[in-house]
Amino acid sequence: MIFSSAIFLFVFLPIVLVLYYLSDYRFRNVILFAASLFFYAWGEPGYVFLMILSILLNWFTGILIDRVKSRRVAFLILSAGVTINIIILVYFKYFTFFASVIISALSGLYDFGDQPEAIPLPAGISFFTFHAISYIVDIYRGQAGAIRNPLTMGLYISLFPQLVAGPIIRFHDIAEQLKLRVNSYERFGSGIERFVFGLAKKLLIANPLGQVADAAFATAAADLSTPTAWLGITCYTLQIYFDFSGYSDMAIGLGRMFGFEFPENFNYPYISRSVREFWRRWHISLSTWFRDYLYIPLGGSRASKATMRINLIIVFLLCGLWHGASWNFLVWGAFHGALLSLERGPFGSFQARLPRPLAHAYTIFMVMIGWVFFKADTLSHAVGFLHAMSGLSDAVGIAGDIAPLVTPKLPFVIAAGVLLSTPIATFWARDWRTRRFPSHSKEPYPSPLGEWLDKDGPPIFLARALLVPILFALCVSELASATYNPFIYFRF
Repeated sequence: MIFSSAIFLFVFLPIVLVLYYLSDYRFRNVILFAASLFFYAWGEPGYVFLMILSILLNWFTGILIDRVKSRRVAFLILSAGVTINIIILVYFKYFTFFASVIISALSGLYDFGDQPEAIPLPAGISFFTFHAISYIVDIYRGQAGAIRNPLTMGLYISLFPQLVAGPIIRFHDIAEQLKLRVNSYERFGSGIERFVFGLAKKLLIANPLGQVADAAFATAAADLSTPTAWLGITCYTLQIYFDFSGYSDMAIGLGRMFGFEFPENFNYPYISRSVREFWRRWHISLSTWFRDYLYIPLGGSRASKATMRINLIIVFLLCGLWHGASWNFLVWGAFHGALLSLERGPFGSFQARLPRPLAHAYTIFMVMIGWVFFKADTLSHAVGFLHAMSGLSDAVGIAGDIAPLVTPKLPFVIAAGVLLSTPIATFWARDWRTRRFPSHSKEPYPSPLGEWLDKDGPPIFLARALLVPILFALCVSELASATYNPFIYFRF
């Protein structure tokens, strides 16, 4: 079940909201936990037991760590818990990949027969495993106390708004909300708005661009012209941002509907002037997770320059592997790790002195090169795509499968994507709001479209009241007429 499906929008979510708000406060966590298990079981009926096993394992591990007085014993329990979590993740996500690599490497010495069959990947396993690891590590570090109620632990791991694609929420950030949440009309309304804006990002921008990107990357390298390659990677660069940030907006909005406040996951990453800044703005919950639970324990910025650069490459190799079991993701991670290592040296000093437009162009170009490896099926496919982007392709024109998708609407979708991936509209709106309603200019109101949706100014209230249902109607219309709907990060 996905957020942008009819079954979720018109059946699951309304039923859960009604049951939640009609129930006594004492039973709301029970309802949310049951709804989350049902949500997961809808697409993964067998693997719901794997998630329950993960919940019980980490609940018990947390209690043991919290109770033992010996720091050494607590560390051994933590190590065992982290190891078991990683073994489960590796088996389901990486066993086939590593087995294939070993078989290929030893095929000249032994006859292994057929390649191993792929193991079906449990949805969201990378996300709920990282939730679990951060929970037991935080208990060991003294940043949180162990959960005594297994139902509360189950809700933390399985909470359906963030279950299959994040954000990755630290337990100490949400512990008090799991016990008691403040619900209000304002928070609920803000949640609806945020959810609808995310839905619009997904259905009105990401999906149309995704069709073009898929067609471009499905084109054989020999038939891929330079304009087609650049059109494809431009569409994918915008698609992955609006697809994933749209999901994050929906998750944050759903959380608010049920009284939760989830951390922001994106902060206009495409305005960055360095790859280092890009990673402070892109998938923030993942990058900070790797920083706090891997990079800093390895020595962080306190290590020597050589060690620090090696650590960066290690962290981003694992970041690439976290996204998927393939050489492409490893190369993508190594590419970003190498760029970050370079930016920590003399090149970084040079790059920081570049004029803003050049620094921005450098960052966007490097990120787009990385997205080629991220999107392509194989390394040879990625190299062929980069070859076409470089202008060395002999093909001309737009490939046949892509031509029907280049409609008069496409330039407007791309333009909207470029505009909304920057804070230009927000800055303009904030300036207008300051001049029009100076008494309210400093009142924040959470909205991905900016603070212009002021809750007190009558014209803005009217615009706000009309915008959400109009966007939702457009989304429903798009949902009814389109078949392209998967979220990119659901496969991680």
